[in-house]
Amino acid sequence: MRTAILASGRGSNLQALIEACHSGYLPIEIVAVGSDQLGTGALQRSEEVGIPTRVFQINNYPHRQAQEEDILIWIQENRVELLLLAGYMRVLGPQFISQVQFPIMNIHPSLLPAFPGLHAQRQALEYGVKVSGCTVHLVDQGLDSGPIILQEAVPVLPQDTEESLAQRILEVEHRLYPEAVRLLALGKVERSGRRVKIL
Repeated sequence: MRTAILASGRGSNLQALIEACHSGYLPIEIVAVGSDQLGTGALQRSEEVGIPTRVFQINNYPHRQAQEEDILIWIQENRVELLLLAGYMRVLGPQFISQVQFPIMNIHPSLLPAFPGLHAQRQALEYGVKVSGCTVHLVDQGLDSGPIILQEAVPVLPQDTEESLAQRILEVEHRLYPEAVRLLALGKVERSGRRVKIL
């Protein structure tokens, strides 16, 4: 599947996906990587392995819709069949979602529907949960609210800080996201309403 990835930060999940492609584990081709920030680790990682990149800086557009229209054109130009969000820190608008006719996937550092949005690890620690984790889900028009493909729990330790919990969750993310993408690319993800069955 021709795949595009949007990322805003260091790009560690992007790196896990690139490595899974190169090892033959993932039956996808990453054809383009985009970011809403200049000079990110994600862009650097992509350029190092020869993946074309684009920057969609919000302050270069009159409004968010214009930015998203540009991303749509970029997706169409690259004949994309799958869009992955890998630490992309902007919520895609309903108009964008409704115009994309193929799956959009995201990974979130909590066991959704718990702790959607920003700073999920901080939310988990403040709430006092004993277990957190990560979730790979299909993107819909809500905030981290789409149908869940895979989840994995990570224990919250008494001595955890936001950084230590985030790091342990990230290690699971690097394994779980490629696995969910592989299942979808192989046609093993069947969706019925909110429920997702792994075939």
